Amino acid sequence: MRVLGVVGSLRRDSHNRRLLQAASEHMPDGTELVIFDGLKAVEPFDETDEHENGGGLPGADAFIDAIRDADAILFVTPEYNGSIPGVLKNAIDWASRPTPATSPLAGKPVAAIGASTGMFGAAWAQAELRKSLGLAGARVLDEELAVPGAHEAFHDDGRIKRGATRRRLAEILELLIAQARQRPTASASASS
Repeated sequence: MRVLGVVGSLRRDSHNRRLLQAASEHMPDGTELVIFDGLKAVEPFDETDEHENGGGLPGADAFIDAIRDADAILFVTPEYNGSIPGVLKNAIDWASRPTPATSPLAGKPVAAIGASTGMFGAAWAQAELRKSLGLAGARVLDEELAVPGAHEAFHDDGRIKRGATRRRLAEILELLIAQARQRPTASASASS
């Protein structure tokens, strides 16, 4: 089972990248976390660049292909002005096309978590992200992991300090994998 990890922050040492890396320690048995590092290369969405079946530019195509190759997706987002970063929203716009019913996100199990240095732990951004993903056709897990005070939430080696946060992260990953296991595979759908 392959889980795609997508971080909404472009900074290499971001708190949200640390949260995603910490998630790799809590993946259920039989799953692998593959981190998508090409968010910065996803071109600004412009319908005139789009192919008839979606995609059409190299960065956007790489993101779409990564989604198609995954059984589930874990999005980790910071909060910028009460919402998600523009680069993340742009990538979701590409992946939502040409319609929610046929997009690579259609029916894909996804979860959204986040961290911020403030006291709400990117809760607003997670809500905005879940809304965008739902409109794009994804099966969005209605769960939240908000990590406030992110500048103090991790040990030097990247592990999460608080046991309750680690347990909640593991719980969300278990729920995400359970959703992915319930999703019919393409070969099962074709034979019915």
